[in-house]
Amino acid sequence: MSFQSFDDPAGGADHPARLSALRDRLTAEGLDAFVVPRADAHQGEYVADADARLAWLTGFAGSAGFAIVTADRAGVFIDGRYRVQVKAQVDPAHFTPVNWPETKPSDWLREALPAGGRLGFDPWLHTQQEIETLDKALADSGIGLIAVDRNPLDAIWTDRPAPPVGRARVHDDAVAGETAAGKRARLAAQLRQDGQAAALLTLPDSISWLLNIRGSDLPKNPVVQSFAVLSDDGHVALFADPEKFDDALRAHLGNQVAILHPEGLAPALLDLEGPVRVDPATAPEAAFRLLEDANTQIARASDPAILPKARKNAAELDGMRAAHRRDGVAMVRLLAWLDAQDPASLTEIDVVEHLESLRREAGILDISFDTICGAGPNGAIVHYRVTRASNRRLARGEVLLIDSGGQYPDGTTDITRTVALGNPLPDAIAPYTAVLRGMIALSRARFPQGVGGAHLDALARQHLWAQGLDYDHGTGHGVGAALCVHEGPARISRVSTLPLEAGMILSNEPGYYREGAFGIRIENLVAINQAEAEPGRALLEFETLTLCPIDRRLIDVAALSRDEIAWLDAYHAQVRDTLSPHLDDDARQWLDQATRPLAVSPS
Repeated sequence: MSFQSFDDPAGGADHPARLSALRDRLTAEGLDAFVVPRADAHQGEYVADADARLAWLTGFAGSAGFAIVTADRAGVFIDGRYRVQVKAQVDPAHFTPVNWPETKPSDWLREALPAGGRLGFDPWLHTQQEIETLDKALADSGIGLIAVDRNPLDAIWTDRPAPPVGRARVHDDAVAGETAAGKRARLAAQLRQDGQAAALLTLPDSISWLLNIRGSDLPKNPVVQSFAVLSDDGHVALFADPEKFDDALRAHLGNQVAILHPEGLAPALLDLEGPVRVDPATAPEAAFRLLEDANTQIARASDPAILPKARKNAAELDGMRAAHRRDGVAMVRLLAWLDAQDPASLTEIDVVEHLESLRREAGILDISFDTICGAGPNGAIVHYRVTRASNRRLARGEVLLIDSGGQYPDGTTDITRTVALGNPLPDAIAPYTAVLRGMIALSRARFPQGVGGAHLDALARQHLWAQGLDYDHGTGHGVGAALCVHEGPARISRVSTLPLEAGMILSNEPGYYREGAFGIRIENLVAINQAEAEPGRALLEFETLTLCPIDRRLIDVAALSRDEIAWLDAYHAQVRDTLSPHLDDDARQWLDQATRPLAVSPS
């Protein structure tokens, strides 16, 4: 049985009727507009079916974006990753894609609403930072922000699914590298040092990391959907459905962790003594309002678990390395199988299903996200997800982009390889080589402590820029250790100034997308390590975790420098030496050929 569904999540729905019903509801409640975000109350990238309001209303199923609905307009705001996808998923007669962040919602609203307009929002679905930013941008417009007690979309969603109640499990202390009691004590000590009585945790991955638990509420993300209050003495009030926890897990949590029903969160916030630490970038606006109603002092500061979670310890790094070795075997077996087939005999779904079967043999608990497998023009859809309706047959001369990953008991993987189907497409060789050179440049980077992702982002783009090309997504995101494949706060992008630190794990994934033709992306995961440096100077460097060949057929070797060839040959030798003992003869022979040194004189 496949981990991935190939059904269209919004297929067959009457979205115009839903839009009309929402407008009627807004009129009845005296609202002129309403914001429909992708997020749930936990601000996670992935949401349960019960929280998929944006997809239910509009048909857009991407993992980021929002809609604003007025009496005569319905804008679907999407960033560069989704501008091809949105065209295929929303009805243009009723919904208008809006390029965001180029078009700010405040500017759009100033045109769409008259002075005195009332813009409704659900305070549980927006962070305080979001609401403050929007309120400031609309300050002189006469448009008022109205927090609703009940989401009007929920009122018309009559067949809304129930919230998930997935079973939770223990995450072994040996894999975590630290006991939950140790983590609680460490974070509690920080609260005391900062003069804070408690902290509200709203991110399920922070809570799952803190308590050494994992869950099954959300497909592909092994978190327990929950809220928590950490007190300065190390006690935790965990607000989650008690049905998720069996006796073994309760024993693991111990008597310093109280499991309480989610409905108890609001009353508990009203009873808290401050100062209470709350993160305005991740916690819902509603939590701030409850604390303010109780006149509780609020300490606005980052989630206390978010940076400790991002700094992986030795055991977590070892687990990630082990997971990548197993995942590399699955990927090599896939690519060897793919090269042995007639492409015309396969579809995108065939490739996805075969890869999932190989990963199951490698020991995954789940995939880490829906596999992106785009042949030809589908590869140009950055976050393409194949459905039975979009499923494309492969063809010789095309380029196939495969972005996938697995959730293992000890680690999370995320890898992208772009491969030629038969003889490479000539138009793809130059941009592929530029993407590869950018990926190598970032892999080889050494940089001082204090450097952020924004300082490194250009390294991955430089060779594309030289050809007049670019890509509309970040170069790298943080990755959890047996947790969420997209993990904050560290990333490599033009806007991230957060200093990178040893132990963080990031993706390195430059790309290029030619709409209607092909997509290219090459992605490895990298860990940040301390680097050798002169006395008194601290430097960092990347360790590549991903183990899988890079398709040599698409490389213009003459364009590579001597150092770039040396890096790729050394990487391929590492892949070959590490994975060969775990492969059968056919896959081993394929790997030997795929990783042979580049046979062209360096430039």
